[in-house]
Amino acid sequence: MLDSNTQDLLLQLYPMLRELPATQLEDLLANATAMRLPAGTVVFDENQPCQGFPLLLSGSIRIIKAAASGRELQLYRVSPGESCILTSSCLLGHAQYHARGIVEQEVELVALPPSTFRALLSAHEPLRDYIFSLFSERLTDLMQLVSAVAFQKLDQRLAALLLAKPNPIRTTHQALADELGSVREIVSRLLKNFAEQGWVKLGREQIEVVNALALKKFSEL
Repeated sequence: MLDSNTQDLLLQLYPMLRELPATQLEDLLANATAMRLPAGTVVFDENQPCQGFPLLLSGSIRIIKAAASGRELQLYRVSPGESCILTSSCLLGHAQYHARGIVEQEVELVALPPSTFRALLSAHEPLRDYIFSLFSERLTDLMQLVSAVAFQKLDQRLAALLLAKPNPIRTTHQALADELGSVREIVSRLLKNFAEQGWVKLGREQIEVVNALALKKFSEL
């Protein structure tokens, strides 16, 4: 059984659950499990079965596809108020994972057992609407990712990524490379080139965008 603070936060971030009949909501809260996972935890990995449906209360999880060489490509992030469409797909299709989920920032989440998730999805229209809207949003994001990987050069994708982050950007060259599915050495060389052109200023685990307009024009070439 979830404590009262966790219940309140869960219903605040996932308001569709408040529309459940009282008995169903009680069953959900009784069967749900609260978890806290530190940064770096592998929540799930490729070829593993789905153990439950996560509802994030805090932190973030990166969903990545990893190659045998060790290179990674970030597919999307899961933030509070969201869930993982890959998990939904695995649960609905009784399939295993085809990607990896890694905690980016310490996560607090509530996990629903697969049976509870399937029962809710079949009986509760607001939850179905929520899941299908997530599928639509993620599909759009993934189509944009495919387009960027297929048709944009890495330096253009890097410029667009820098513009999408809060300025100054507190990150490492390795983290940026992981998001882009590249390697640190190449990203570092591109960042140095951006700095030489006066578009960014590089610091220790920090990048300051000083000419956003130039970066934007370059990313749209």
